[in-house]
Amino acid sequence: MTTASPCISRASIQTEKAAGYLIQLCKHFGHKTEATYADNKGRIVFEAGVCDLDAMDAGVLAATITAQGEDQRTIVEGVIQRHLVRFAFKEELQFQWIPQT
Repeated sequence: MTTASPCISRASIQTEKAAGYLIQLCKHFGHKTEATYADNKGRIVFEAGVCDLDAMDAGVLAATITAQGEDQRTIVEGVIQRHLVRFAFKEELQFQWIPQT
């Protein structure tokens, strides 16, 4: 039996509020699913995949999505992006999800 390799994508979102948005995302989703954060890093576990967040670099929120298929990866990308846009309504965030091979 062969296991499909995971589908991974990354985005670096420019914002001066990276750590705040990381915490806000993890707290928000923590009511519904497993979500943890500490030391400018966070992880949210969705049914469709996992989102790892990193706010270690000033002015950048890095998001890495890992899922078992492209459809699932796209779902998690969309969930994270929609919520960040809603949380950052005073900013014009730019997203470019880059698939990793």
